[in-house]
Amino acid sequence: MPLLVATVLAYLLEWAVSALVKRKWPRIVSVILVFLGFCAISLGIIIGIIPLLAKQGELLFTDLPNMANNIQAKLLALPEEYPDLITKEQIEAIIAQFASSIRNAGEMLLSFSLASFKNIITIMIYMFLVPMLIFFFLKDKSTILSWLTRWLPAERQLSMRVWGEVDIQIGNYVRGKVVEIFVVGVVTYISFIFFDLNYAVLLSVLVGLSVLVPYIGATIVTIPVILVGFFQFGTGDTFLYLMITYLVIQALDGNLLVPLLFSETNNLHPVAIITAVLFFGGIWGFWGVFFAIPLATLFVAVTDAMSESKNSEILEIDSK
Repeated sequence: MPLLVATVLAYLLEWAVSALVKRKWPRIVSVILVFLGFCAISLGIIIGIIPLLAKQGELLFTDLPNMANNIQAKLLALPEEYPDLITKEQIEAIIAQFASSIRNAGEMLLSFSLASFKNIITIMIYMFLVPMLIFFFLKDKSTILSWLTRWLPAERQLSMRVWGEVDIQIGNYVRGKVVEIFVVGVVTYISFIFFDLNYAVLLSVLVGLSVLVPYIGATIVTIPVILVGFFQFGTGDTFLYLMITYLVIQALDGNLLVPLLFSETNNLHPVAIITAVLFFGGIWGFWGVFFAIPLATLFVAVTDAMSESKNSEILEIDSK
């Protein structure tokens, strides 16, 4: 896994290295600058953001019982206010299901914390090995690729054409996703700070990262935003304005930001995207979900190349 993570990160950083090389910078200097920038950003995230996220996550976990009691009290009052629309039995069923969800979430967080504590040595190994592998992958890219291509078939024009197309598409996709995560996260954070919403940093980071899983991510992350907002503001105007602002951000992301960032990539149908997320996520878990779109792009590129190759063969036969 460290090798896989280092390979992916080196592939992402190669774009910055190549950009500096095109501007007549020596490759070794470009590699050192990009690597130092990557280390600085990583340290900033580890030292500045992760402890804050952990603190807010701990506070959220501590407030869950009070949040559940508050929501339960407000739900129990609904049959009295709207007796024709909802019954007490329906509210009790909703509360029971909600309590079960809270319990499951607590158990999952507890098991995750214990697993993280047990794997502290593994984390230390990652922090040492991954940066070192990234540096050598970037510095010795040509040597490594030359060694790997020695084991490939001599006749590989079709595969190289597919890889060239996939390389462009994945590069555009990854760069676009990085920008989308940053823009959505920052705009959401500013909006949550404006409303003085609790756990603004934690929720905005979750909203930003949710764009990695199209459609499904936005649906899942909306639940904690609604729960925290409902617990803090109730059903008043502030909660309504918060939800409208959040929905506007989601709408602008899907209808304005995504078309601008991904205009040069293959436009996969929403059904294809959801199918890829479910399929690859079911096979490889988190990493399958993370790489679902690039893998779907690879599949499309391969099928298109096979179709073009078959059509060219048919045309050659017809011409003969």
